[in-house]
Amino acid sequence: MGLHKFKPIPSGRMGMLWTLASIRNAALLEFGCMGHMHYGRVFLNRAGVVDACKLYSTHIDETDIALGGTERLSRAVADIACRDKPRVLFLLPSAVPEIIGTDIPALCKELQPDYPDMRLLPFRNVGFDINQHRGIQETLLHLVKTLPQNVPKTPLPTFNLIGSCADLFRFQADAGEIVRILEGTFRLKPLCVLTSDTSVEQIEQLGGAHVNLVFRREGVPAAEQLQQRFGTPYLLARPYGIQGTCEWIEQLAQITGIMPDRSYVNGQRDEAQRLISPARPLFRPGRNQSENRRLSVGGHADVVRGILSFACGELSLPQGRCWCDSPAMAAEDIPYFTEEQWTQAVQGQEKGLLMASGEVLAWAGRNEELQIANPDIKLRLNPYEPPFVGFRGAIHLASLWVNEALRQQ
Repeated sequence: MGLHKFKPIPSGRMGMLWTLASIRNAALLEFGCMGHMHYGRVFLNRAGVVDACKLYSTHIDETDIALGGTERLSRAVADIACRDKPRVLFLLPSAVPEIIGTDIPALCKELQPDYPDMRLLPFRNVGFDINQHRGIQETLLHLVKTLPQNVPKTPLPTFNLIGSCADLFRFQADAGEIVRILEGTFRLKPLCVLTSDTSVEQIEQLGGAHVNLVFRREGVPAAEQLQQRFGTPYLLARPYGIQGTCEWIEQLAQITGIMPDRSYVNGQRDEAQRLISPARPLFRPGRNQSENRRLSVGGHADVVRGILSFACGELSLPQGRCWCDSPAMAAEDIPYFTEEQWTQAVQGQEKGLLMASGEVLAWAGRNEELQIANPDIKLRLNPYEPPFVGFRGAIHLASLWVNEALRQQ
């Protein structure tokens, strides 16, 4: 690993931890150093993940590494089963046990008969060559392959939201806006919000939903697995903006065959249009001080693309330098930027609207209210902050942009 002034791309292990840590009635045991879990817990607390999955670490020493000892792991499993009695215990090896070849799945198979009331679920693929987004994808897929039970469809229409995880900035608010819109538009109730607001029992009922909403591309393999097993259709989209949200609703109506409540949708659309209308003159093309309105965005590829569709498509803001945070998600219009590249891009555009991680905005001395990605620099205690998606997200984004443009002007 090279030298970094800022945080490098997180590992697959971190992606797995951020995906599993919000699942209630479960525990997670890492076979690795205590410091790993400590720093992971710090991030989760700052992101607002509290009182969910119980997090533990065994610690390892030179003897465990040299001789391949797993006694610490076996004792920890027994202690967790006695102390917490979780329905599922996730086992996650750190990099060292993974590299030396500790066979966690085999150990789980050996120990499972001793714990009939607690399922042992091991995870792999946490080496140095797996990044955060791949870890999230593999974890979501493993969860839907192993935990869902064979259940009938719910009597009333329900949905699963797949891909709402703690690594995304303001994940709770965005998921809440999706739930609000679907309940008002289709009378659809959430069956499982995977994984930011769910329990083991809700994951077991995943197959009862009538549609799966995939909130990020890492959730597509999990949705395909559920479609293959339960016949559940899915829609991959993050609805940004007023027009974008209306189009998303129409797509969902076609997939589910449920007629949306037009009066509710029109009311939400008209309210958003009315609240945004005072700012529209400042967004019109050809105005003076256009450099103050140029929008640069850096973060998760799906978030960047969604924000640009609203800002540059619906509101006609000029586009600045945009990038994503994963080489695997890079595209011609949204490339991946290394640390050196994004620092140069930010320094080269002193004016305009910049939306990126809290770390980037703090370093550049820019408006931290325009944060859309992690790493964060604040403690997030309020899960009811304004969202970025949906109708209310459109109002929130427009308010951020117009006030920042006015401040610079």
